[in-house]
Amino acid sequence: MSLVQAAHDAESAEAFDHIPIIDLKDIDSADITTRKALGDAVRDACINVGFLYVKNHGIPRDTIDKALEASKDFFSLSLERKMEIDIRKASNFKGYNPVLSSNNNPLNRGDLHEGFEFGWEELNARLNDEKRANDGAMSGANVWPSDLPGFRDSVLSYYHAAVKLGQKLFPLFALALNLPEDYFADKTKNAAALMRVLHYPPQTGPVDDRVIGIGAHTDFECFTILWQEPNIQALQVLNRQNQWIDAPPIPGTLVVNLGDQFARWTNDVFKSTVHRAINRSGVRRYSIPLFFGTDYNVKLEPIPSCVSPERPLKYQVVTAGDYVKERLKATYGH
Repeated sequence: MSLVQAAHDAESAEAFDHIPIIDLKDIDSADITTRKALGDAVRDACINVGFLYVKNHGIPRDTIDKALEASKDFFSLSLERKMEIDIRKASNFKGYNPVLSSNNNPLNRGDLHEGFEFGWEELNARLNDEKRANDGAMSGANVWPSDLPGFRDSVLSYYHAAVKLGQKLFPLFALALNLPEDYFADKTKNAAALMRVLHYPPQTGPVDDRVIGIGAHTDFECFTILWQEPNIQALQVLNRQNQWIDAPPIPGTLVVNLGDQFARWTNDVFKSTVHRAINRSGVRRYSIPLFFGTDYNVKLEPIPSCVSPERPLKYQVVTAGDYVKERLKATYGH
């Protein structure tokens, strides 16, 4: 069955009511048949849902725990200290954003979370990193809080572990699209990946759906790898019948969801699905998403097998960096 036909069938089928779980234990298998079977499972999730859980993802628990503790240390700083690296001071949207300073849903009044955003950087930092040479619209260094020992190394260690996982996922997505496994290799050489560490204060008092943890939105890049704090339900995913489906933390898993770059590449054969987060648990919630995109200088041109007379081109071709920067401008209002 062609990709276009599979997408048509999915759009005509019943709306999803759960998020599938995919086991990555065979992601490094030497057997191409085994890898293709894994790619088939990924394709089904990408076409029908746009979200999946992955287990046996290979990121050590200790690496995640250290990043979480470092995040808690950062968010416990005074607002004055955190505002020293206000994201609005950086043209490349790196640094700290306070509560209600972002707004992912234009119909809302702001996102009830605070965050810290950063991109690629070697653990042993280099002044002239060739991976950043072609960032174009998104060029610029990370900014880090002063006098917070261990924060940078802890969150960067998790960042590099998540990037390594993301690099393993691209060949799976290629197989899912009936492409050679290395199809995305020349388009993802420079780790155009942004990470955010997020703190959602508990939302109490009268319910106002115009102010929630993060408003309904799609992600900008190819896909997101999300760690969620255990035992706190917040993430919800919107299906075709406009029903919000819970995506609770499942022990030992990460959430992977597709973003707009893949939707543009695949002419919406792969779904960039609307989602939101609402923290009405009564306790603080932390999460860490890695937004993994194509290199910023790559044009988001449709894959030929995803376009047909019955499914004409849906999107104007733009470069990845320009697209991400325009979406960030809209989110942060600068």
